[in-house]
Amino acid sequence: MTTWIRKASSLGIAAFFGFAIAIAINAMAERPAESSGDIPLEQLRTYSDVLERVRSDYVDDISESELIENSIRGMISELDPHSGYLDDEEFKSLRESTSGEFGGLGIQVGMKDGVLTVIAPIDDTPAKEAGLEAGDKIIRIDDELTQDMDLEEAVKRMRGKPDTEIDLTIAREGEKKPLEFTITRAIIKAESVKHELLEAGMGYIRVSQFQSRTVEQMHEALDALVEENDDEALKGLVLDLRNNPGGVLEGSVEMADAFLDEGQIVYTKGRVADAKMSFEASDGDRLDGAPVVVLVNGGSASASEIVAGALQDSGRALVIGEKTFGKGSVQSIMPLTDGGAIRLTTARYYTPSGRSIQAEGIEPDVTVHQLKVSDIEEVFSISEASLAGHLTNGDSEVMDAIKASASGKDEDEEEREPLVVRDYQLYEALNMLKGMVIVSKNSHR
Repeated sequence: MTTWIRKASSLGIAAFFGFAIAIAINAMAERPAESSGDIPLEQLRTYSDVLERVRSDYVDDISESELIENSIRGMISELDPHSGYLDDEEFKSLRESTSGEFGGLGIQVGMKDGVLTVIAPIDDTPAKEAGLEAGDKIIRIDDELTQDMDLEEAVKRMRGKPDTEIDLTIAREGEKKPLEFTITRAIIKAESVKHELLEAGMGYIRVSQFQSRTVEQMHEALDALVEENDDEALKGLVLDLRNNPGGVLEGSVEMADAFLDEGQIVYTKGRVADAKMSFEASDGDRLDGAPVVVLVNGGSASASEIVAGALQDSGRALVIGEKTFGKGSVQSIMPLTDGGAIRLTTARYYTPSGRSIQAEGIEPDVTVHQLKVSDIEEVFSISEASLAGHLTNGDSEVMDAIKASASGKDEDEEEREPLVVRDYQLYEALNMLKGMVIVSKNSHR
């Protein structure tokens, strides 16, 4: 043991790391037996040996600090796709992204089955405008394959100065060949909440991600919708969480709470006491029980799944769309003394009924796929014109709108594209909401 310590102490690395390992080994050697929390003695020796061999024999000269940082990155990234090491620059970028303004493409990515995957492009950003979609696999960033990149390195490469270009090579399901995208970076000022009065009394709120002010913005949107509705209370609401990659956990809890009077919203389970939490709804429903439809798809992840799961389990909302992404784990950001941080998965979260969303996702109550104009026309043709004794004018307005959109001939060019054409899932959500309003009204007679 003494010989090994002397050898380690003579190395350049040992001044920082080897000597600390030697002290740990000495301390362990004095223990009669290894407990479950001990670091194995032989593996510590192997680690120090590998570190020195790389430092002395690798083809390129690599600084000791870089070697140690790389070993930390490797240790954290091997845990799961969502844990990672952040240096001071990456930690700064993370803080900027949660505050709502940052430079880059406007894309949320993660590792899925070991592949860099688009969770969701953020609304009104270069990534969204370029045509990136949830589920796209990023196989190349500029000239570099992403196969051996960890998540933090990939994010760092995609960020950059505004007005600079980046090339992404994408593998997309249904496409025979990789797709090439050239995207110009920009300062991302993401407004996470948008609203629209779809029809009299029927509100629509789109939440693209969960930031520090998202819930506050949602309440402002609800107030604005009531004002647009001639100061009459809303009859129902569509809450759109499609392509919402998540964000601040507390924001999702507060959003679900806004529509609940009581009951559990979400709970988490982990190894340490701080990772075991339960969140309960407080009294007060912003809609006073008016029906809610929640729209989700494969790009809905994390915090948005918490909202959908809580409202679904409580029976407060009907969830429609497509199965969600399935990110049901909680990451804690732990600052380090050097200005960096580690993002560590510390818990899994569960819906009120005890469902773990991790790798499973939220199954919608009603599955509705997004359709193109040609698909919609076929659906309406089958449902109406193909039936014996069909009504000749039952869906004439819808069909006229579809045909006008497909041909580029609008009777009124200033009018917006009809909802059935611009967003079929939202069109179906509105129809379901109308039905829920009627049922609710009849049940109170």
